[in-house]
Amino acid sequence: MLNIVKPRHKIANLVIKDHVIRYVEVKPHDPFSIHKYGERELPSGVIHDGKILDRETLEIILEECVSEWKLKHRRIRFIVPDSVVVIRQIPLPNDLEEDEIRGYLFMELGATIHLPFEDAVFDYVILEKTEEKLTILLFAAPEQAVMSYADVLDVVKLRPIAADVSPLCLYRLYYAADQVKKDDHLLLVQMDVSAVNVSAFYQHKPVFMRHLLMEWQREQHDMKQLEELLQPFEDVYKEIERMMSFYRFSIHQGNEQIKRVLLTGDHPHLSSIYQSMQERFDVPIERLSDKIASVIDSRYHLAWGLGLKEGIHHVRRH
Repeated sequence: MLNIVKPRHKIANLVIKDHVIRYVEVKPHDPFSIHKYGERELPSGVIHDGKILDRETLEIILEECVSEWKLKHRRIRFIVPDSVVVIRQIPLPNDLEEDEIRGYLFMELGATIHLPFEDAVFDYVILEKTEEKLTILLFAAPEQAVMSYADVLDVVKLRPIAADVSPLCLYRLYYAADQVKKDDHLLLVQMDVSAVNVSAFYQHKPVFMRHLLMEWQREQHDMKQLEELLQPFEDVYKEIERMMSFYRFSIHQGNEQIKRVLLTGDHPHLSSIYQSMQERFDVPIERLSDKIASVIDSRYHLAWGLGLKEGIHHVRRH
């Protein structure tokens, strides 16, 4: 999504969430080797649900990160906040040529193709193109939200060259680990400290995405009783079940269903969540394979997946 230039040199991969900033740098010719990485927690109130509320504080903290991690003037990729991303299947006129699609979308977004915001940045993939049918998968986000991050990065002497969305980055990592196949009906669940993001994938493409903000998490983060800490996830599990039902009956009319759930995220009790999901759901719950996951702590996996953005088809391990 949103490639701006082809990378030629080392690129840092930056993830900015409500609660944390992380970066990962992979070795240019060996994406399974982590060259550098770093993390800095953010105080409450700087970013909320992906929206920058205290730009001045964010810039100060980012400047310290840039200095500490020696990233000044570095090209970087960054993640568009899940909360502002829209993923939608859209039918287009079947007589459009592939090189005409982007121009058509520029003309029709906001006119015949409606989004929940006005000015959008977008990317797309072709899902189906026949003589009778042309369907794309559109990724869109409010331009203002994306540029608010790009502007902050510019101010702290970073050079943003590409933006991406988190489900694609994490799926890329599972793909590289050889844990997904084209005909899989998958649900990717990202359990983070500040939010939960759930997306369905089929034929290596996302079908839908749902973002759930976890307002309670910071207040209860230090509770001693693990059972009490994880209790709010009951609502998340119910929402996951609803999404699995939606996938089965609304999207596939009962003919297909989610066969596997891939669990990832930066929640400190992810292992306990994994166990409770195994007990609750009838489908297999899987995490990233030990061989791949052992390279770096799971909370860095999103930034690592962002680092696999270029040339993923050349790095897959069989």
